[in-house]
Amino acid sequence: MKAAVLKSFGTPLVIEEVRDPVIGTGEVVVDVVATRVLSYTSEVLSGARNYALDLPVVPGAGGVGRVRAIGPDATKLAVGDWVICDPTVRSRDDAIAPDIHLQGVSARGEGGMHLQKYFHHGSFAEQIRVPTENAKWLGRITDAESAQWCVLGTMLVPYGGFLAAKLQPGETVLVSGATGNFGSAAVAVALAMGAACVVAPGRNEAILADLVRRFGDRVRPVKLTGVEDDDRELMKRASPGPIDCVFDIMPPSVSTNVVRAAIMAVRPYGRVVLMGGVNMQGGPGLELPYNWIMRDCITIHGVWMYPPDAATRLIAMVRSGLLRLDHYQATAFDLDHANDAVAHAAANAGPFKMTVIRP
Repeated sequence: MKAAVLKSFGTPLVIEEVRDPVIGTGEVVVDVVATRVLSYTSEVLSGARNYALDLPVVPGAGGVGRVRAIGPDATKLAVGDWVICDPTVRSRDDAIAPDIHLQGVSARGEGGMHLQKYFHHGSFAEQIRVPTENAKWLGRITDAESAQWCVLGTMLVPYGGFLAAKLQPGETVLVSGATGNFGSAAVAVALAMGAACVVAPGRNEAILADLVRRFGDRVRPVKLTGVEDDDRELMKRASPGPIDCVFDIMPPSVSTNVVRAAIMAVRPYGRVVLMGGVNMQGGPGLELPYNWIMRDCITIHGVWMYPPDAATRLIAMVRSGLLRLDHYQATAFDLDHANDAVAHAAANAGPFKMTVIRP
């Protein structure tokens, strides 16, 4: 099969023929029809993010396609079914604390690297092999719709955070990083889950206005000043009541002051979800006050990705009309132009934009 291969960090992807995946028990092989290109893929491929990747590797975080082959343990899937491939691969021998490997992107710890050696290649290829439980049934879609369904890969990240925080209908959410690609998805997901209001801080007034245009007055925009205490007060004033949950998805480049301003806007007994990149590349940590966390009974959830059933739940939300995919504009590239797709994703990393490769 044809694939885009990363031979060494900082070099372009090489488009070449590689061995077709060989199926084993507990696995599914999928013909990839469309796969999203993460906005920060160029940073992963250059080595700037210092992600744990065993090279050479076919990158690519999940995708949408049709089942080519199934193992003997599959009882619901059939050859030809449309599925979304969840890139979050978990070890099966410890259900309480599984090791995790983000297929085609990164691994966590020694156990994650062990997983990566087997479920090695990602989705920038004509075929991908995934664990049976990672092939999520989509139902009937058309080939033309496959690119749009790739949006689920972005929406799943904040959805996992809100599930961890047990977000309830009628609550008020603050999304720290609302003007970014994942942050704008978090706004959409929170509203679909029934949030009464989403406070959306940011510096880009045009993007903030666009969020209000898309979702109405349940979105409360806040123009940040860069002064921590002032910004915290602005966020609190924008909210119609106490802020129940703060969700942070800020990238590594953002100052900790900006993140802390948002986190400490949460009400007493409130919840905070950390899914961003603070301190990922070194530098100071958040330095949250111990006494504030203790006396205000703040619950802090560190969340990487989402639970195994999240994709199935999110598909149901889309099918029911609670969550819309048509906010997103997708730009597609063929596999031969994978390097162009990576560059395009980096240059078009804003809200409701998506770059896909169609192998």
